Amino acid sequence: MKQNVLIDISKQFAVEIVNLCTEIKDNRKSNVLLNQLLRSGTSIGANIHEANYAASKADFINKFQIALKECYETDYWLELFKDTNMITQNEYDALFPQCSKIRKLLIASITTAKQNTGEKKAE
Repeated sequence: MKQNVLIDISKQFAVEIVNLCTEIKDNRKSNVLLNQLLRSGTSIGANIHEANYAASKADFINKFQIALKECYETDYWLELFKDTNMITQNEYDALFPQCSKIRKLLIASITTAKQNTGEKKAE
């Protein structure tokens, strides 16, 4: 159940990132940094989706860990875009909590998966 929720919210988050990046490019200014946000923000869901087809538990955990790293990177880009006025505070306030929710779900999922294999907790 949790995994389906994670897939759904990460995909919706990716859609919102794509829409935001399209708006920035079309209505504001194009920026090389835009590609960074687009890449990291959409990679989260792609890695979560790919984890469903993992060859092993270790592969599954690895895909979730990559998604978690992409979450942290997306947090960074969103904050940088807000601080440089590339996005508004409202745009930031709409996306940052979603990214945080995905991050928390990933940490919980990784921790659970690692407990089942005897590895230590995700951070």
